[in-house]
Amino acid sequence: MYRLEEDLYLLPLTPSMAEELCQLVGQNRAYLSRWLPWVPHSQQAAHFLAFIDQTISEREAQKSLVLALQWRGDLVGVAGFNKLDWQLGVAELGYWLAADKQGNGLMSKACNWLVSHAFNDLHMAKVQLSAAVDNKPSRRIAKRLGMVLEGVIRRRERVADSVLDHAVYGLLREEWK
Repeated sequence: MYRLEEDLYLLPLTPSMAEELCQLVGQNRAYLSRWLPWVPHSQQAAHFLAFIDQTISEREAQKSLVLALQWRGDLVGVAGFNKLDWQLGVAELGYWLAADKQGNGLMSKACNWLVSHAFNDLHMAKVQLSAAVDNKPSRRIAKRLGMVLEGVIRRRERVADSVLDHAVYGLLREEWK
């Protein structure tokens, strides 16, 4: 458990969180479906249990570090490193947050902690983030973190009936505040 501030934590995902994550995604399905391809296919707690089991295995193997974001006792999103590339020293940052919790600085605080953790504790050389070009909230977080726009990958991801271009951001350890 990582305490970011009073009532704001990053927690390792556990099987007991599957139902709560399922409900949270269900409540935010319309919003999250604009950006995340897995949302329409994840409608039962069993899907989230399988996801959690995978994150636990990958965390133990040091391939990723995906955490639940808890605010005021409730799960409000997920944040972490979807991939840890130890050979290159690159951590790939990913996250999502319930629509009604945006604007409170929660994800910015979580990502700030994660970037610090990547550089100071994991000794990574770079943190990278890829977000749909039109996903303005995610792109604002990248800018707040001081990340540099490295380019746009056209036709990067299919989400529902759309093909999205992605803006790719990076932050090197020496650029970190």
